[in-house]
Amino acid sequence: MGQPMYRAFASALAVSASLFATQGWAQSDITIAMQLEPPHLDPTSAAAQAIDSVVYANVFEGLTRFMGDGSIVPGLAESWEISDDGKVYTFKLHEGVTFHDGTAMDAEDVKFSLDRARAEDSANAQKALFAGIEAVEVVDPLTVKVTLSEPDGNFLFNMAWGDAVIVAPESIENIKTNPVGTGAYKFGEWVQGDKIVLERNPDYWGEQPALEMATFKFISDPTAAFAAVMAEDVDVFTGFPAPENLPQFEADPRFQVLVGSTEGETILSTNNKQPPFDDVRVRQALAHAIDRQAIIDGAMFGYGTPIGTHFAPHHPAYVDLTGNSAYDPEKAKALLAEAGFADGFETTLHLPPPSYARRGGEIIAAQLAEVGIKAEIINVEWAQWLESVFKGKDFGLTIVSHTEPMDIGIYARPDYYFQYDKPEFQALMETLTKTTDPDERNKLLGDAQRMIAEDYVNGFLFQLAALSVAKAGVQGLWVNAPTAATDLSAITWAE
Repeated sequence: MGQPMYRAFASALAVSASLFATQGWAQSDITIAMQLEPPHLDPTSAAAQAIDSVVYANVFEGLTRFMGDGSIVPGLAESWEISDDGKVYTFKLHEGVTFHDGTAMDAEDVKFSLDRARAEDSANAQKALFAGIEAVEVVDPLTVKVTLSEPDGNFLFNMAWGDAVIVAPESIENIKTNPVGTGAYKFGEWVQGDKIVLERNPDYWGEQPALEMATFKFISDPTAAFAAVMAEDVDVFTGFPAPENLPQFEADPRFQVLVGSTEGETILSTNNKQPPFDDVRVRQALAHAIDRQAIIDGAMFGYGTPIGTHFAPHHPAYVDLTGNSAYDPEKAKALLAEAGFADGFETTLHLPPPSYARRGGEIIAAQLAEVGIKAEIINVEWAQWLESVFKGKDFGLTIVSHTEPMDIGIYARPDYYFQYDKPEFQALMETLTKTTDPDERNKLLGDAQRMIAEDYVNGFLFQLAALSVAKAGVQGLWVNAPTAATDLSAITWAE
């Protein structure tokens, strides 16, 4: 008699477990796939966007933050006051904020983070964001005063970058492998080469997110990416690397395809200090040898917006300068001959893993060959790219998408990896920093765009599209990418 009862009980348990799974439990976690695995998890000491794609606004927070529409809103600072001369920002911090290890987040941590970012030996990839800070003072535990050397109309914007998140001295030593922030999710585990797991922070100071857990899976191969989504092994694939497959997903009711804009200017980066690229005629020849639309069609299957300068087309200050470097192989050959390279020359083309680079690089190498430039393709992993190209400046050409928002200021850094050194541009950026009037700023931004386009600093290709595929029931994903991020805070499953 006990046996049937046991079976009935087990059966009832199975039914209730199944109901529980469909009604709640199964939909309190999510698996998000990305093409690139981060080199480590400290957004304040590397240029790799894959770091921010996992931790920005999830694990780490800054004084301000980006929203999905590109707006800047308060983050750890609940409010701020700006002095009449525009040089002093007094931030009031949220009360009761703790780091994931239980330590309090206060003004001392803000001072530590900003001083660390701007220190002489700082490893921050965007150290220039903090160059205008003259002093950081702790007024009281919840008030911090930041004094700038000059007014900076971009300061609150700069503080929203992933490079400006607030970290703690207590946990800084192991931040790369065990990140401790203040965000709604805390670090769970990292299985190298496979996944990173984030778990909901029950002590989060803000509004609790719907998801209890998020797993970030790393799938670099476009074919494997397609298979994983099709088999429903992952719930979302951000930055989907096989755009040729998107029509299939669009026709499948199980999925939704999100096509938005990014801040990613995809460029043929050129080493301006390495001969023959130190000659503007050679750089101009490069620009005219490139058929942008063929690259967009061939590498991105039509997804992407042509650009003629380093600026996002969706920004109100954008100037369309694509005509300045129109595809004209005969003009390219004439410029090369004028520069003393009638028979062309040889160079290197370093290609990091993303599809836009590997696929685009093959097309560009063929286009350059048409005008006599033989580019040796060297495929590199991100760690190698960061070491040899970005830090070592040991390259002729490379292809990369600069996904940082409003980053035309990188052209004012002579030691930046493409090594453009123009005092007039640097002075222009200094003026822009001090300017707060929106119309005047837009005019200066236009001047800046024209200057780098006319100097043919890089081959300006296209603005990267934000391409994501998700299961039909996923809601709250960012469509556009105003910064590299997979913000989990608004993601829910449809009932």
